Amino acid sequence: CELGLLFCLFVFVLFFVLFGRGCMSYIFPASYAWGNFSVLAVGIWAIVQRDSLDAITMFLTGLLLTVLTDIIHISVFYPPNKYLTDTKRFSTGMAIFSLLLKPVSCYLVYRMYQERGGE
Repeated sequence: CELGLLFCLFVFVLFFVLFGRGCMSYIFPASYAWGNFSVLAVGIWAIVQRDSLDAITMFLTGLLLTVLTDIIHISVFYPPNKYLTDTKRFSTGMAIFSLLLKPVSCYLVYRMYQERGGE
């Protein structure tokens, strides 16, 4: 069970660091930040209540939904090349990297869901 907790902490920290860097240049609207912060809050709940199947289910559902919303945000709000500064390029790169790692995070959270008794 400790391995599941370490996976959950790893997913949470990785998600927090990459998402935080994606928000630092204000390229994306507030809905990007609010959606991802909400999933982070549910991730804290999933870490704290180790026996709760509801918490890990909501965390997994939130991660899957943020994959979809991140694709929409990045594709719609990606700035034209003449407006890209180094900070905006870095911030967008971190948002894209976060999006690319979310399926791995979803897999790890799904494994934790199965450990907690999910089907």
